[in-house]
Parts: sequence; structure tokens; C-alpha cells
Amino acid sequence: MTITARKAGLLGLAAVGVMSLLAACSAAPSDTSTSGAAKSDFLPCMVSDSGGFDDHSFNQLGFEGLNQAADKLGVKPKSAESKSENDFAPNIQSMVDANCNLVVTVGFLLADATKKAAAANPDVDFAIIDDSSITAKNVKPIIFDTAQAAFLAGYTAASYSKTGVVGTFGGMQIPTVTIFMDGFADGVKYFNDQKSKSVKVVGWNVDSQKGAFTGGFDANETAKNTAQGIIDQNADVIMPVGGPIYQSAAAAIKDSGKPIAMIGVDADVYLSDPSVKTLLLTSVMKGMKPATNDVVTAAAAGKFDSTPYVGTLKNDGVGLAPFHDFSSKVDSGLQGELDKIKAGIIDGSITVTSPSSPKQ
Repeated sequence: MTITARKAGLLGLAAVGVMSLLAACSAAPSDTSTSGAAKSDFLPCMVSDSGGFDDHSFNQLGFEGLNQAADKLGVKPKSAESKSENDFAPNIQSMVDANCNLVVTVGFLLADATKKAAAANPDVDFAIIDDSSITAKNVKPIIFDTAQAAFLAGYTAASYSKTGVVGTFGGMQIPTVTIFMDGFADGVKYFNDQKSKSVKVVGWNVDSQKGAFTGGFDANETAKNTAQGIIDQNADVIMPVGGPIYQSAAAAIKDSGKPIAMIGVDADVYLSDPSVKTLLLTSVMKGMKPATNDVVTAAAAGKFDSTPYVGTLKNDGVGLAPFHDFSSKVDSGLQGELDKIKAGIIDGSITVTSPSSPKQ
């Protein structure tokens, strides 16, 4: 069976984990400690989006991948943490000035600054997570078809729901956010088609490409109120998409006193943030840590190229986290159904698409 996410064009902006509107000077480059392996002359570096390297999500996973590779190389990587979009260009330049061989930029919003820096510094290699708009010999995109894994999450949410209503909301209406929401909504639809059910999705309409967004990626009162709006529509499973905004959703769920489950994104949030683990039904994972590690390691070995790394279900670049504490709460046949759906997506018999899905 073929399920296709139907959509209009999206705003060509941004990536998960961005924008606290704090006017701040760009961060000075910092060294990251590693345990020593055989010393390498290769210097890998990273510039964060404004979510910060401790966001339990997007930036943190990339940072962990950088450090994992650097540890193997026996080097101390350099990094610069952005506080706002005004820091992107200065932070990238600080990495160039530090004689970095490879600069990894974390997020779609860094695309313009990365493109300009790459053009101005053709002898420096760059990799950018969640953007494929740059065509240059010294820029490697690291991108993910998260609609595939989110499809599995939507099916899971529909199967688990007792109210017949599930919801999702995002930080900003940008491709790297809405690709999750597209896959989630289509997964619910697939469940309905297969089971002759009518589980409703609130917070995102695939056809109109309209939905609930907080306007940024901060865990704040706006994000909590947005989550409350989803709760007020009787949703008992919620997937917040946008770095730390899941923390506000968790607060809204706890305040409601209702048995509402949450689906994390990017990391297995059950493991990355134990403070919310009792709420986690599952998470839609992006393999940013292993992807970054692989790209850095290859570059250090002289094997850098500009061919995009595309994470899919087939190469384990995206996936669905275990049910953890919810293992005994989901339908006993659910995992088997998900395994079959995953196999169908991999072999092409089930098509999951979004305007934001990477070209393969």
C-alpha cells in the first residue's frame, strides 16, 4: 500500500534547535577534552545552533559524535556555542581562524553562514547537519529522512491512544520540523486504513500544511501553552518537535494530571533526559551521533567528499526507540506490525514521502 504525504511548499528556513533572541557576542572557541588515542594532526571543530550543546537533543547528539571521533583520533576538537543566529558567522570564522580542518555546523539555519564561509575558505572542509542546499566540493550535507521513522511513531500513537485523538506541534514551521509531523500524521492515517479506525490528528494538517507552532525552540511558557492546546483537544499522545520544547510539553502533561504519553524526537529521550522518562512512549531517533562520527573519521582519513550522508530506516540513520516503561502497556502485536511496516518502507512497498524528504 502506498501512503504519500500531500503538501504545499514549506518555509525555506531553519533546523531543529534554534533561536533564543538574546543579543550575545559570539562564543570563543573552546577545546573539548578527550581521552588520548594515537595522536592525529587533524583538527575537527563544530558550531552549534542556539539550542546549545546540552539540549538533550539535536546539538548534543552532533557534539557527542564530534567528541567520539576526536577521542579515536586522540585530538582535542574545538567548538563554539551559538546563543543566537547573530553568532553563526562569527563562530564559524573563529573555527576557520583556529585552523580547523573540518568544521561541522549544526542545523539548517546555519546554511547561509556555512555557504559563505565555505566559498571564502576552499581549503577548509565543512559538514552541515540537516541541510542539503549547498552545492560545493568542500561541503558535505548530513541529512535524515525522518518521515520514515515518524511514520512508525504515528502508527504507534494511533495504536496506543485510548481517546482516539493524538497530537503534534512544532517549534517553527520549517522542513526539518514538519518532516516529522508529516510522517507522524501519515502513520496515523495508515493505521486507520489498516484497522478501519478513525484516530484523529490535532496540531498538524497534512493537506493544508497548517498546524501548531511555538515560533521558536525554547522551553518556555509559549511552548507549554501550545502543548496545553493539544491536551485540551483530548489528545492522549503528543509528539513535540523542536529540541527542548518537549520539556514544556512534559510540564503541561504533568500539570494536567491526565494519562498522556509523549513521543520524543532526535534522541531516545528516555535515555537522554531521564527527568521525563515516565512519560515517554517512544522516540523518533535521528542518528546524528554516528553520522557525525563517521563523517569526521572519514575526513581525518583523507576520505572527505561532498556526497550527502542520508540517514534512512535501511541504514539505521533513523529509527524508533524502544517502548521502555510502556512495553507492557502497548498492544502485544504492535512490535510485530511495526517490524512489517519498517520492512515495507525499506523494500518500497510502503512509500512515505514529504516535500522535505531528502532526495536519494
